[in-house]
Parts: sequence; C-alpha cells; structure tokens
Amino acid sequence: MTLKTLDDLPPGGRVLVRLDLNSPVEDGIVQDNRRFVRHAETVRELLEGDHAVVCMAHQGRPGSDDFVSLRQHADILAAHLDRDIAFVPDTAGEAAVAAIEALDAGEVLLLENVRMCEGELPEEAPAVKADTAFVRALAPLFEAYVNDAYSVAHRSHASTVGFQYVLPGYAGRVMAAEYEYNTAVASREFDGPVTMVVGGTKASDVIDVMDELGDRVDRFLLGGIAGELFLRAAGYPVGMDVDDAGLFDEQWERNAGTIRGLIDERGEEITLAVDLAFEDDDGERAEVAVAALEEKTCSFLDVGSETVATYDPVIRDSAAVFVKGALGVFEDERFSVGTVGVLATIAETDCFSVVGGGDTSRAIEMYGLDESDFSHVSVAGGAYIRALTGDPLPAVEALEAADP
Repeated sequence: MTLKTLDDLPPGGRVLVRLDLNSPVEDGIVQDNRRFVRHAETVRELLEGDHAVVCMAHQGRPGSDDFVSLRQHADILAAHLDRDIAFVPDTAGEAAVAAIEALDAGEVLLLENVRMCEGELPEEAPAVKADTAFVRALAPLFEAYVNDAYSVAHRSHASTVGFQYVLPGYAGRVMAAEYEYNTAVASREFDGPVTMVVGGTKASDVIDVMDELGDRVDRFLLGGIAGELFLRAAGYPVGMDVDDAGLFDEQWERNAGTIRGLIDERGEEITLAVDLAFEDDDGERAEVAVAALEEKTCSFLDVGSETVATYDPVIRDSAAVFVKGALGVFEDERFSVGTVGVLATIAETDCFSVVGGGDTSRAIEMYGLDESDFSHVSVAGGAYIRALTGDPLPAVEALEAADP
C-alpha cells in the first residue's frame, strides 16, 4: 500500500490535521505523553510549509471519566511546539468556522473534542461519514486533510475516514512511520530469526498474532496473563482466577482449545515462562519455579528472573524482535523485571525492533531506557494489533483511496 505523505503536499493553504492526543486524566489534569511530542513534529513541519494548521483530536469517549475538553491539550501541545496554539470550544459550529476562517499561514488552531460533535460516532462507512454535517461544514474550508492519528486508524469515525473522501488526503509523519514499522513483520525480509515477545491481558490478541504471523515469526516468547493461560494449557496449575479480578477463567473457557492446538502444532516455536513472581506476606517480590508449583494460591504479577535469563539469548540471536504487550505489572517497580529486562536486552542489540501494544511502550520512559535504541516505539494499541494480525485499518484504507 502506498500512502501520500507530507512530501507530496503542496506548500501553503489551510490544512485540517487529525491528531491523537488522547491521554490519561488524573484528578482533572490531562497528562503529557509521547503522543504530543510525536504529533508536534508533524505540526511543526506543516507550519514550516507555510500552512495554516487546524488540528482536531479526541479525548475519552462519551460517558467515561476522561471525556473532557481539549483546552488543556492545546497548552501541552503548544509547549512542545514552543509557540501559541489557539483553542476554540467548538468543532463544526459557527464559532469553529469563524476561528478557522480567521487563521493565517503559520498559525495553529485546535478544535474541541471531536467526540463531542454529532456525526463523529458511531463507526460507519467513509461515504456515510463524508455526508455528515460535521464533514460538510468543515471540508469546504480546507485545501487538504492530513491524518496523523495512526493509533485510531482502526476506527471508522468521521474525523478518521470522512474527510479524505472529499479532500486530498495525506499521511502525517506519525501515521506514515507507524504504518511502515508496524507492518514490517509481514512486509520485510530479515537476515536471521524473527522473534515476537507477546504478553498483555488478552489471550485472543496473542492467538490472533500467532495465527496470522506463524510463517513470518520463528520464536514466540510469552508472558503476562496470556502467557499464564498458555502455561495452563501445557499442564501447569496456573492461569486460573484466585480473586475477584476475573482475568483468567472466562478467557480460558473461550480459548482453551485454540491454545492447546497452538502448543501441539507449534510447541517448538513457543517458549513459556519457567518461573513466576508474586507478592509475599511481607509485600516483597518473590519468585517460584513453574515446575515446583502444586496449585495456584496467589496472583502472579510478572515472569521470574530465570525466565528473563532464558529469553535473553533468544533475543540476542534475533535479526528482528517485535514486542506486543507487557510480561508483568511493570507499573509496580517490583514487578517490572520481566518487561524491563526484555526491553533492556533488545536495546543492547542491533536487531530491528518494534515495541508496541497498549501501554507497553510506556515502560521505556518509566525506567529510563533510550527510545533511540529501538527501531520504532509505537504509540498505538488497537491499531498496532490490527496491523500485526492483518486486519484492515479503515483510516489507512481511506487515505489510500483519497482524491489526488
């Protein structure tokens, strides 16, 4: 698939840019994150191209606690750009239109949360979204549309698929880079073994990745809740609920047969944890060998140190490593050993590496790793999984089909 990028965008004119500034909100305060840093580069390049730049983005979803205005987002993005960003508490009404029409080249405007605008939701075909009042009100005001929001490329919303149906569409730098690297496991040839580190909370994601990439990936290193479910399928007394969290048994009922089938068919490619970590009675990290377990009596929160040591030479022998999901509850430093240990090993090698999947990439910043030691650190969650499993990304498909 070939996408038109900012290299193809003529200079000058007013452009509408879809960013993804969706961020954690703590006590009403929007938190800064690497999405602002990445998108600021796209906005800066557009400004240097003598464009008037109007940005739109979302925050949360209707009904959620983090469904708030983008007023704070404008200040955070402005700090990364080191220039003022105007904000209008409107998306496609008279106030928004007036602010857009008053914008000069070299200026930036951020519109209000697009999910507060009627017509943005639900997911519908591009032609339907292009005919919403939202798109019809804004599209005539612009010469081009730039989608930089790869992390919501799996959503067929008005702001992600509707505008490129009626305007020339281009991929921003974040969109182009994410698409290139996240599809590399299927599109590139590597001179050596390809390894995938898979963890996280959803067994179905791991299963889908294994099914789709079986002929492209040589070794799978497992951890997290998904890894525990695979251990259960291998006959160990783990991977079941021991509290009210309900993370295991329901997933086991839905996926047990498939997991067993993967182990039977591809056991030589799958490496499971040999030890697991838990919180002991003193609140400290403790580890136990999987082979020594007789029953599960507590929650396991990370893979153990011996597992990290086992995974180390596999990673160092790889030409490419892709990471999808965390191996433990890395937000708690006691249980960061698995996730951070694997990431540190990858960082020390010169292999092609992509880190993504939900919040996994956040561990790089939390524990002082250098993002430049990885080929690519994705800011996408659901779109990253879809890219790995070969599922379509509506916003990417809409860009490919955009009018010249």
